[in-house]
Amino acid sequence: MTRPAQILLVDDELSIQRAMDPLLRSRGYSVTLAGTGREAVDLFARERPDLVILDLGLPDMNGIEVCRQVRELADTPILILSARGAEKDKVAALDQGADDYMTKPFGPEELMARVRATLRRSLGRETVLHGQLTRGGLMIDFDRHRVQRGDDEIRLTPKEFELLTLLVTHAGRVLTHRSILKSIWGSPARDQPEHLRVLMGQLRKKIEPDPARPRYLLTEPWVGYRFADDAE
Repeated sequence: MTRPAQILLVDDELSIQRAMDPLLRSRGYSVTLAGTGREAVDLFARERPDLVILDLGLPDMNGIEVCRQVRELADTPILILSARGAEKDKVAALDQGADDYMTKPFGPEELMARVRATLRRSLGRETVLHGQLTRGGLMIDFDRHRVQRGDDEIRLTPKEFELLTLLVTHAGRVLTHRSILKSIWGSPARDQPEHLRVLMGQLRKKIEPDPARPRYLLTEPWVGYRFADDAE
């Protein structure tokens, strides 16, 4: 029998804790609660949960800083829940390593769908590619999660690696924004293009010799992205 996925819920609002704790437990998850950023980082370092659900408005530190400190320790997925709906807040959280962002108030079923999708990807319950693939001078090692361009190794985050893998395995084919969002973040994220815009920007900075004039990761205006099948 496999252990239940462990979730660290970080929110200083008791009403949120009292609503979400039993909801998550009713779906079979193990839940640990934290009300401050410092407590959250300490609990994370000690317990290493499978998922962090994080509010940005904490009393002792900004949730963005908590996100940054957690990301320094591990690649554990982070789902942001916040009353801040401005795009700049979403971009800041995603830049610091968050995997998804939901704005309060939210529906419980949408939340659970995102939790399931995030855990399904992070715990490896989806099809996993093996071996190596070379496209346009890039070598991707799926088993070691390594990318090289020539003799240079490129260090990618798990999400960056996932996006590159998706595009490279469909080289030459345009993938729509919605299809990429669904593949990487799950169905509820299909209408949140800022997630993808931030991630693509990060990936281009690492992959492209000149990110302003990409030759690998091409934009199809108003449609999506494709990996150039004739890239050199």
